[in-house]
Formats: sequence, C-alpha cells, structure tokens
Amino acid sequence: MYSYPELKLFINGEWRGAAEDMAVVNPATEEELGRLPKAGISDLQEALAAAEQGLRLWSRTPPRARADIILRAAALMRERQEEIAQSITAEHGKPLPQARLEVIRGVEFFEWDAGEAMRVYGRVIPAAPGSHISVHHHPIGVVAAFSPWNFPMSQPARKIAGALASGCSIILKAAEETPAGAIHIVRAFEDAGLPAGVLNLIFGTPSEISGYLIPQPSVRLVALTGSTAVGRQLTALAAQSDTRVLMELGGHAPVIVCEDTDVERAAISGAVRKMRNAGQVCTSPTRFFIHQDIFEQFAEAFTRRAAATVVGNGVEPGVEMGPLANDRRVPVLSALVEDAVAKGAELRCGGAAMGERGYFFAPTVLANVPDNARIMQEEPFGPIAILNPVRDLDEAIARANAVPYGLAGYGFTNRADYMARLVDEVEVGNLSINTLEASLPETPFGGVKASGYGREGGTEGLESYLTIKNVWHSAEIR
Repeated sequence: MYSYPELKLFINGEWRGAAEDMAVVNPATEEELGRLPKAGISDLQEALAAAEQGLRLWSRTPPRARADIILRAAALMRERQEEIAQSITAEHGKPLPQARLEVIRGVEFFEWDAGEAMRVYGRVIPAAPGSHISVHHHPIGVVAAFSPWNFPMSQPARKIAGALASGCSIILKAAEETPAGAIHIVRAFEDAGLPAGVLNLIFGTPSEISGYLIPQPSVRLVALTGSTAVGRQLTALAAQSDTRVLMELGGHAPVIVCEDTDVERAAISGAVRKMRNAGQVCTSPTRFFIHQDIFEQFAEAFTRRAAATVVGNGVEPGVEMGPLANDRRVPVLSALVEDAVAKGAELRCGGAAMGERGYFFAPTVLANVPDNARIMQEEPFGPIAILNPVRDLDEAIARANAVPYGLAGYGFTNRADYMARLVDEVEVGNLSINTLEASLPETPFGGVKASGYGREGGTEGLESYLTIKNVWHSAEIR
C-alpha cells in the first residue's frame, strides 16, 4: 500500500505549510486523509515574485533543455504510476484502474508538449529587395492556472505542460478537494531539476487567489478548466487588465444515435462511458437523441448495462464506478432527477443516493425527458443519462444544438451523408463518430459557445502561451 502524500504548498522551490488549513476527505469512506494548507496573501505575493524570477530564467532556457527536463519529469511520473494512482483513488474515489489510466494520460500531455517545445516555428515572409520580414514567438509571461477536482492529475498536467513547454512560468491553484495529483506532478519536476520559481503550487480560497493574482501586471495568461459561471467571472476580471484567457468550461454533450447503427453495441458503449469517473467529466455523453425506430431497443440495452454497473470503493477489485468526489454533488443530482420526474420523465433506473457512508449515487437513466426539465439545460456532472427519441437527423441536430454549451458531441452512424451533416452542423469543439473518445494529447481540445476559448493539446496547444512578433528589417533607412 502507498501512503497519501503530505500536503504542502510549493513556492520558489520549497514545500511549506500555512497558518490555516482544511481537511481533505476520502469520498468513499468520509475519513480525513490530511490537512491542506491554505495560502494567504503573503504566500501569494511570494509565489508571484518567484514566478517572475522563474520566468526570467526559464524563458531564456533553450527549448531542447526545457524539453529534456519535462521528459525527465514525465519518466518519473511513469515510474511512480501506482503511487500516484493510489493517491487519486483515495481523494477522488474513482476506481484504481481508471486512476492508473489518468496518470498515463497526464504523462502523455507532458511528453507531447515537450516535443512541441522544439517545434515553435516562426517563418520568413517574402519581401522587397533589401527588406527581411520574419515572425517570431515568445513566452507570454507568468501564467495563473486553475484546475478542477474531477481529474486530479491529468487536468493540472495540461496547463503545466503547455506553460513549461512554451517557456512560461506558472502559478497553479489546484483543486482543494483533490490536491495530491498536482503535488505528485510538482514532486516529479523538483526531482527532474526544474529551476526554483518556474512552477509554483498553491491552494486556498479560490476567490481570494484569483482576486489577487489575475490583476497583477506580470500575469499575462489566465488558464482555467471549470464551470461556465466561474469562467465568466475570471474572464471579466482578466479583461480589466487586458489579460489573455484560456478557458475550458462546462459542457452538456449530446449523443446522436441514428437508425442505421449497431444498436446493442452503441447502447452498451454509451452506458459504460457515461458511468466513467461517475459521470464527472466535462465531455461525458449525457443527452442521447435516438431515432424513434430503435429507441426502445437502445433504451432497454442501455438501462440494463447502466443498472449492472458495479459501484463501490475504488480500491476494491471489480468496481466500475466510485463515489461522487464531494458531498455537494449528491443533493444537486437528487434535485435534478426529482425535477425531471415531476415534469413527466420516466426513471428507468437509479435516481438516488446509495448506502449510508460515502458520497455514492446510483447509475441513473431518465427517458422521455421534457425540454422544460432543468436537466435538459443544466449539466448534471454525475452518473445520469438522458434518453429521448427523435423523428430524424434534423430533429436530433436541432436538439443537440439547443443548449448554450458546445464542448463535445458524439454520433453513431455508418452513413457517409449522416457523418457529413454531423461534422458540418453539430456545434461543438470536439466531435466523435462511432467512438466516445473526445481527445488525445495530439489533438486540439476546447469548446465553442459557452464552453470556452482557446485550445489545449495538438499543434494548437501552445498558441495561448505565446505572443507573436512581426519583425521587419530594412537594409537602409526608409
């Protein structure tokens, strides 16, 4: 067994405590795992000064040298996979096999961006004789990053990888509910030889941290993965100082199931993926729009597999779904189900909390949910699937687009004309057809509409962390 790590802040290359702290709780047992220090204003001031100093050094470090340190840290995380995964399961609740996969996914973000660090190419633009025009990229500056609790290791990894590969320094506020993933990342970079001040890790009161850091002149990028409401608040705050933002915000992913698909396979894969991470995924397939001719066949197979999901403590063998990550989610999900049923939805399975201990919620399937139910507009962020019949692809696409969000969307079909329409008409940043995978390190990830701005991953992933400078050099004064 691996022990849960000691919880500390990391500022200017040093681990430290703070005057105030808070409990971190195992959501499966409700037992306290440790006490997490909460950064005060003096800690934030020191973190900012350290990041400014770190930027001066790191931005002048050759890309190959930056990549080497990132790859060393990634190799250490691969070696420590089991220790990190055990910590994630303890603080988040997800089954240990899913936690192991999350560690590898986080490592792959670092490995991809390490390579991209050496491919930040400028270009030469053809010009008149005696003139030379070129385009250069530079690190944007200090990054203030905010990561959520649903993926304790891979979400911080996205932002740290982009910042460090680009030559920026970063102050990361990771989630207070699930701090160990970020702590393990920082430990790996410390052991890999990252200079002090380049990467700083803090925890505390979110509004106090964002209120202090975002207006600072040296903070030139605010990177958030979080809710649309919080994203709008931070974007408005950043706008007051003309600070760039990178926002990966909420979703409410539609799944369009066409009449020509393999119904059983689509239903089973949908039910399995819906319950992954207890549905606490911004790309989780949630609003299923199924052609009316196959609706009951799909709904029966989906409900059967959802109801068979093995729920329990994530450290136990065979468990497929753990608890919700915190106690706040249980009453929220219960209220959404009650509202939907009161307005005419059919509860096919689940719909309530499970057990007397831990934050468990049963895998839930709602069918024939009316459009005026709250859950049709509000992302449940939990193990709840909505199954609704549609007459045709026109209706499916219209209903898929009928929410403010546009992060991920999915389709099941074998018809080329249907695929073309999905690509052209579904309003999302990430569309998957006949698969429920939404992103890879080498693909750009982000949303449209109320789901955010900018992209993480792929060749586009470093763009937010860089500035562009056009240089025009003339051989003579003109």
